[in-house]
Amino acid sequence: MNLATDKIGEVLLVMPEGQINSANAAGIEADLMAQIDKGAQKVVLDLGRLDYISSAGLRVVLVLAKKLKQLSGSLVLCNIQPQVREVFDISGFLAILTVTDTREQALQKLA
Repeated sequence: MNLATDKIGEVLLVMPEGQINSANAAGIEADLMAQIDKGAQKVVLDLGRLDYISSAGLRVVLVLAKKLKQLSGSLVLCNIQPQVREVFDISGFLAILTVTDTREQALQKLA
């Protein structure tokens, strides 16, 4: 699992690659919370290179969304691969999270 990040204006772009599962979810959550603690309040999760997400990974996304909401921040997901989108859909997360097709749309939502 590789977790690349980039800063575009005041938006933190997070690009996980590979899988988010029970083996690495805690570390990913710690990395993301550290970014929030450093002041990131607008976050785009670009899931274009994420092949798999487990329930532990879904929990990380939910924790991130709740933390940002507490701080009056925002989370937008984009580029979700079909097999990962299905997991988000079945779990009901697509109904509670902001999701766009492209990174550009996600950045526009946070502008």
